[in-house]
Amino acid sequence: MKYMDFPVIDPVATGHNIKTLREEKGLTVRNLQEFFGFEEPQAIYRWQYGKTLPSVDNLYALSVILEVPMERILIPVTYERVNQLEKQQEAPAASAFLYQFKKKLASIRLTSFSFSAFLMTRTSSTKNVIKHAVQ
Repeated sequence: MKYMDFPVIDPVATGHNIKTLREEKGLTVRNLQEFFGFEEPQAIYRWQYGKTLPSVDNLYALSVILEVPMERILIPVTYERVNQLEKQQEAPAASAFLYQFKKKLASIRLTSFSFSAFLMTRTSSTKNVIKHAVQ
């Protein structure tokens, strides 16, 4: 069995990408707000700043209005990004988590059991780390 990197979405890079794709299409935040039927534009701004990610339904709708596949909207965490976080010390908790994450992936052979166990052990802590990373 081969080793496999566990994919993690980079919320800040994804937010920048959403903004770039929106601007390339000539759309404003107000246009997206109206498209989604939001009363206020805060949700769009939270996506763009990487504070939150769109729900799966909203991501699908966003891909339709931007005329790109969903995979083109989402930006994965890369080792370069981890190294950047570690160097800048902007988010020590995130860089510490991601460093340990890299080490764990290098040493774990992801079988279906270990993959499930890995997911169960990381879900609550990942939310806190990503929350601190984007603040």
